[in-house]
Amino acid sequence: MAKPKFYLTTPIYYVNARPHLGHTYTSVVADTIARYKRMCGYDVVCLTGTDEHGQKVERAAKEAGVTPQEFADRISAEYRALWRELDLPFDRFVRTTEPRHERAVQMLFRKAQDQGYVYKGGYEGQYCVFDEMYVDEPLPGNLCPECKRPTERVREENYFFKLSAFQERLLELYEKQPDFVQPESRRNEVLAFVRGGLRDLSISRTSFKWGIPFAADEKHIFYVWYDALTSYMTGVGYADDEVEFEKYWPADVHLVGKEILRFHAVYWPAFLMAAGETLPKKIFAHGWWLFAEEKMSKSRGNMQYPQPIARVLGVDALRYFLLREMVFGQDGNFSRESLLTRYNSDLANGLGNLASRTLTMIEQYFGGRVPARPAREENGRDAEVEKLKHEVCEEALRYYETYDFSRALEAIWRLIGEIDKYLVEFQPWVLVKEKAKWGRLEMVLYQAYDALRIVSVLAHPVLPHATQKIWEQLGNSTPISEQSMKALVEQKANGAGERQAFQIGKAEAVFPRVDKKEAFERIEAMEEEIRNPAAASAAAGATAGAAAPSGAVAGAAKIGIEDFAKVEMRVGVVKSAERVPGADKLLKLLVDIGEEVRQVVAGIAVAYTPESLIGKKVVVVANLAPRKLRGVESNGMIVAASTGPDGKPVLCTFTEDVPAGARLK
Repeated sequence: MAKPKFYLTTPIYYVNARPHLGHTYTSVVADTIARYKRMCGYDVVCLTGTDEHGQKVERAAKEAGVTPQEFADRISAEYRALWRELDLPFDRFVRTTEPRHERAVQMLFRKAQDQGYVYKGGYEGQYCVFDEMYVDEPLPGNLCPECKRPTERVREENYFFKLSAFQERLLELYEKQPDFVQPESRRNEVLAFVRGGLRDLSISRTSFKWGIPFAADEKHIFYVWYDALTSYMTGVGYADDEVEFEKYWPADVHLVGKEILRFHAVYWPAFLMAAGETLPKKIFAHGWWLFAEEKMSKSRGNMQYPQPIARVLGVDALRYFLLREMVFGQDGNFSRESLLTRYNSDLANGLGNLASRTLTMIEQYFGGRVPARPAREENGRDAEVEKLKHEVCEEALRYYETYDFSRALEAIWRLIGEIDKYLVEFQPWVLVKEKAKWGRLEMVLYQAYDALRIVSVLAHPVLPHATQKIWEQLGNSTPISEQSMKALVEQKANGAGERQAFQIGKAEAVFPRVDKKEAFERIEAMEEEIRNPAAASAAAGATAGAAAPSGAVAGAAKIGIEDFAKVEMRVGVVKSAERVPGADKLLKLLVDIGEEVRQVVAGIAVAYTPESLIGKKVVVVANLAPRKLRGVESNGMIVAASTGPDGKPVLCTFTEDVPAGARLK
């Protein structure tokens, strides 16, 4: 019997800048849903990709001194490399510069044009390059109402799409399919926008050239959103493979950030209606990750990247934090303090500790053989545990189905907490001392083992690597991904199920505890390296958070002179210095760089006392975006080398008299 299909997509990520934590969050959500649906028996296709056209990309490429295609190639490769590092194995990856995608866009357009929904005209008004969006009603000062950046005046010949013709059809769609846009708060936003009246939409540009050209009028290129949205069809064979397209389209869910909801919930269904194509089943818009109560953004200098977290704590820890901390659909606050607290409390002390202590006791007391469930020993407390196992199975699956990952994990961890209490209550380490109580010992360790088995299966979509390791330690040889969620629930509904005694594997820690201060500083240092790679290379590997190890420069990647030229290094005179509370390595400096006095946070406290720095002339990287270290804003980087086996930093200073603010060349 053929499996039912489930097709889901992430946004097609725009290549104007490198991927960050926000992109990672959506992709982790998509991968979690895909893993869950496969364990529910679905034939799953999960699509992602890169949106590579548009004026913003053209300008970013020019600023970088490369062609738009070279720029798109570079950033698209960064996305694919990141997804490989984070083990996000997408089934389809679409680049909007691919020939197959151009064919799909041309086909969708021709169908809409043949139905009379396209006409030629002219547009004059404001345009937001950052959002690639026409702005009918800008804020005072011609600011974009979405991103609050200045818009530009545009006057050009365009092809228009008759969006106004679809107002009533869209309202009917939202009424008949109330779950088409989720969550409910986002649905209400879309309803209000459409009820306010729809204007026809320009779907071509003539003022620049980086885009897919119109087949019949090559001085026009497609509006980037008409282009990008079609990627969802390109990835499953539209215009190329009719059989595959019929099999997988429509998409079961498009996962998007709330800032691009209008394009997906209004424009996209209208484009499809005009072409006579089937609509996707659901658009789900999640919230933003906030840092210090502000949206993460490149312009604010508060962008967070996933690699440091994954490299210090592991990929599963990153996944757990993102899905546990944010209620899907709402905004969430990113905090390294919360991240490390969750890691130690939920993963190390919670799941990791339960697995380690349970398997170690089975190894020590029974030679690694799990006893069959001794029904004769069951008491009222065991019945409570069995009931909770069944309830948690049902709850977790119900929450997974509605993408409520935080509550699904909360339910699973409720079972972990209960089994911890159960072990403390019956104390198997005491029971083992009396032969007459070994029956009870068997029941207690069986219950802990069985709960661990259930937790591993339920948590697998979120923690695929750790749960596979635990699964193998439980004595299973088949991949945990092949376990059926449905069978797990049915088994618990019919009782625990008798299990024959068998041998477990060797118990090994899956989430070792970390020192919060050390982990914090390692993550922070890696963040700085990612955020300012050219400056980090020019500064001989020294970062604001910690000195680089001796010899780091020898293995560094080569950079071009154009990269080095972007780094502005100036002579600075230290006016004051003090320690940053709670950080062993950090000092807060006020540094005179000629035209201004800058506050700079530097990881040099292990080598220099604050008083020894007063009046010292140092090298300051002056054109770094501001960022916060331990809650203290840093507006630059102090250049240092490292020496000796301990890698203590050594400041770059001057033997001759040079004025504050002098530029290094």
